[in-house]
Amino acid sequence: MALAPSSEIAAGPELNIATDKVAFVIVKAREFDVKEADSDPDSGSNAADDGQTDVLEDKSDDPVRQELIAYINGLNIDEQTELVALAWLGRGTYDIEDWRDALATAKSEHNKRTAQYLLGLPILGDYLEEGLAAFGKSIVDEDDKTEGVDDEDEPLGNTPDKPRRQ
Repeated sequence: MALAPSSEIAAGPELNIATDKVAFVIVKAREFDVKEADSDPDSGSNAADDGQTDVLEDKSDDPVRQELIAYINGLNIDEQTELVALAWLGRGTYDIEDWRDALATAKSEHNKRTAQYLLGLPILGDYLEEGLAAFGKSIVDEDDKTEGVDDEDEPLGNTPDKPRRQ
């Protein structure tokens, strides 16, 4: 059994794909995940006539799907491999201690369909975010404010169900 370099043992495994690249995939994957099955595949109606509800349906020409596939395919092989391993880590297939094994498996199984594979994972955004958390990383900046409150921690006007402080 080969031992990991001492720096990896002391500091833990290292994530080499940029967090902002993973964050982009997370955000787009969540946009894609909210899509519903196509309820009217033969729809010929005008989008304005049906209240734009077709944008929430999963269609083969979905622009979010196309954007995600193009983005993932545009990553280099090492980044694609790390993205797959990160999803497995977040899904619980591997633990952070098994990161090297996850990378090795992802690399050995790599093919030209990485994007399609990842988009087939039902909650890809959540898996990737959990994977990042295992590395102590987050897609939320330290400067981000709590949603729904202003600088003085008061509810915003668009949250009427929250009582205002007296």
